[in-house]
Amino acid sequence: MDALVMAGQLILGLTILVGIHELGHMLTAKWFGMRVEKYAIGFPPKLVSKQVGETEYMIGMIPLGGFVKISGMVDESLDTATLNQEPQPWEFRAKPAWQRLIVMMGGIIFNVITGIIIYAGLTWYYGDRYLLADDVKYGIVTNEIGQQIGLKDGDKVVGINGKPLVEFQDVYSPEVLLDRNGSYTVERDGQRLNIPVPSNLMDKLADNDKVGFILPREPFVIGSVKSGSAADKAGLQAGDKILKIGDQPIQFFHEFQAALVDHKAKTVPLQIERAGKPLTLKPTVEEDGTLGFYPELLLPRATHHYGLLESIPLGAEKAFSVITTNIKGFGKIFRAEVSASKALSGPIGIAQIFGGTFSWINFWTITAMLSMVLAFMNFLPIPALDGGHVMFLTYEIVSGRKPSDKFLENAQKVGMVLLLGLMAFAIFNDFFKLLFK
Repeated sequence: MDALVMAGQLILGLTILVGIHELGHMLTAKWFGMRVEKYAIGFPPKLVSKQVGETEYMIGMIPLGGFVKISGMVDESLDTATLNQEPQPWEFRAKPAWQRLIVMMGGIIFNVITGIIIYAGLTWYYGDRYLLADDVKYGIVTNEIGQQIGLKDGDKVVGINGKPLVEFQDVYSPEVLLDRNGSYTVERDGQRLNIPVPSNLMDKLADNDKVGFILPREPFVIGSVKSGSAADKAGLQAGDKILKIGDQPIQFFHEFQAALVDHKAKTVPLQIERAGKPLTLKPTVEEDGTLGFYPELLLPRATHHYGLLESIPLGAEKAFSVITTNIKGFGKIFRAEVSASKALSGPIGIAQIFGGTFSWINFWTITAMLSMVLAFMNFLPIPALDGGHVMFLTYEIVSGRKPSDKFLENAQKVGMVLLLGLMAFAIFNDFFKLLFK
């Protein structure tokens, strides 16, 4: 049942995003008087179709993509039969380069707008949850960067730049990180101390791989368990409270994470409390130092509610943060800091991100993220992607010389080989992780 829920969410999400992406191409093409022969969601074989005017609207049986066929365009279909003839006024190749560029950017722009709209809608409808500084009653946990500037585990941050700290997330405010005289005020062993923020802190944070140098120490229980994970196989259930891992007592989630890393790929006794009764399980920790569950953190959260106009810039900020995260992720792959086999996922991996239980907030949050990822991936300068067309059209606009149709055709072939190879790798990688990890 979990697999069906995952697959259903994946198909629904991709159908929405691919439909919107291709709609961007189609509408901009029609706007400039180009003939759109086909608008397809999914790949053949054909499931249903309807001819409306000059355009056939089709839904294919393979719901992992889609396409728009524009007359006179060298695209992934490699239909070049008419390219030896004189361009017709309604063809893609007969239009000015700037119009062709807008058409190729249409899908990317529509996906970006979609991501912003979804994030803004979620922010407006659900608001933003936040943690009050007064509720961080167990203090903070820090890493080597925090220790270098003078912070210690257990410190309670009560102020920034001499002002009282109200929302805990403000420990990362530019007001303190970028201020020339930034500082944290902390309570430690009954005393208040002023911790100055060094001017090079941002450089250190940019170079550090670890997330967060100031995090709250939080008690937790098991939230939800991933189907087929080590936690699932060991019998962990939502609501379980972890008391010990091996001989180490556990109170906070960061302690549990650190203990799991020490037991990578090992079977370890796990003492838990379930419905007030003690129980011992013996899970085998994954090689990446996880068990495969989402924690329910127990410090109370409050919620900010926003008006519609306030939500739009907040939605845009969340949307573009997905792109910056992807850029950083690709940088790590190219620098061999992260294995491509762990970082890249195909349809199975994406379905697992949706999870085996359905909630609208989860579905739309992931769909918004995927919309921005789709925009980013399509903008990559690879032939057969929109970014490849954008690259050649930009060259044409700047140089005044159009690449030959033969060159574009060959570039499309090379791009298709690269994309098919990447897709095959992602799908194989999904199956490998599913079967052997």
